[in-house]
Amino acid sequence: MATTLQTTFAGLSLRNPIIVSSSGLTDSAAKNQKLCEAGAGAIVLKSLFEEQIMMEADWHGDPNMYPEGSDYLVGYIRQHKLGEYLTLIKESKKVCDVPVIASINCYQDADWIDFAQQIEEAGADALEVNILALQTDVHYTYGSFEQRHIDILRHIKKVVRIPVILKLGSNLTNPVALVNQLYANGAAAVVLFNRFYQPDIQIDNLTFTTANVMSSPSELSDRIRWTAIASAEVPQLDYAVSGGVHNGKGVIKSLLSGAAAVEVCSVIYQHGNQMIEEMKKELTEWMDDKGYDSIAQFKGKMNASAAGDINPFERTQFMKYYSNHEE
Repeated sequence: MATTLQTTFAGLSLRNPIIVSSSGLTDSAAKNQKLCEAGAGAIVLKSLFEEQIMMEADWHGDPNMYPEGSDYLVGYIRQHKLGEYLTLIKESKKVCDVPVIASINCYQDADWIDFAQQIEEAGADALEVNILALQTDVHYTYGSFEQRHIDILRHIKKVVRIPVILKLGSNLTNPVALVNQLYANGAAAVVLFNRFYQPDIQIDNLTFTTANVMSSPSELSDRIRWTAIASAEVPQLDYAVSGGVHNGKGVIKSLLSGAAAVEVCSVIYQHGNQMIEEMKKELTEWMDDKGYDSIAQFKGKMNASAAGDINPFERTQFMKYYSNHEE
């Protein structure tokens, strides 16, 4: 039997588990067409940022403007951005023969989330929702950030029928408990994890700058840990690993931990679209070597449920390493 890389993620049929994540790589139909031709299993369009829309509206605002005028300006800019995004969906669907997933990056349960319905009508196959924010308020109420995820999901699920995917940040006390609640409220899949903008300090001139925006393979281990635990505890949901997948080995490890797919970005920025075929080739060769005909035969084979009594994914200490380490 011939080896197949087909997989199912969030109810979508993918020809392979390699999804190109939301980024500048996916901000035009022409780029998305090339990614499809390079072998991508699905495309996540560049995110529509609520924060960006609100900041741009505020930047154009006049402090002496009447409230009605300010509201009009915000509404105009919002509709303009949303219109551009609908065009991106429609044009990408014309040239892509794989699922096209829209993406919203939001931080509040605002009325504009109803735009999700227009995303569906424009032809998006699914909607990925990113709720990425640092909780730094000294008066923060425990659990309110997690509840925001649930509220936004409920809001969106009222207006769309397409699969809704939640892409989570890593700044959660218990991702598994939230994942369980997201499943109960209709999420089709979760992606672990989104990456924060990383600031840095320039010590020569005492200014703020940006740290490395690209992921590194070292980030994969944390994603594998939580995917392995979550997929064992909430197996009804689909998972994708995002961050640190830079080669075929990263894809294989992610699938073994319980993911149905991976989202890649940095490796394509660094080495080009051809990395998709290289990762697929490495995955296929590994499957042939192990005697697997399909991803379903080994997906989750090494998640937390298979770890036994001493679960390495929930270990917090390095006792074994340090006991054997000699200076």
